[in-house]
Amino acid sequence: MKAHVYVTLKRTVLDAQGQTIAEALKRMQYAGIADVRQGKYFLLTLEDGLDPVAAEAEVNRIAREVLTNPVIEEFSVRIEF
Repeated sequence: MKAHVYVTLKRTVLDAQGQTIAEALKRMQYAGIADVRQGKYFLLTLEDGLDPVAAEAEVNRIAREVLTNPVIEEFSVRIEF
């Protein structure tokens, strides 16, 4: 079982790196890009035999308590069975 954790800045937080990337894409003449938000990605390999519901709850707790700064970041979790 694998857990995919995506961490991004909250929409209310200025994403300077994302803005820089968006500007570079426009200068390079890539079309159709309205906005870029950058973030972090974590792939957690979980032990075999874990209860899926408990595993998802534990990964959410890890994401909330360790992988993100809750003041400026938000996260989403996807469990791959």
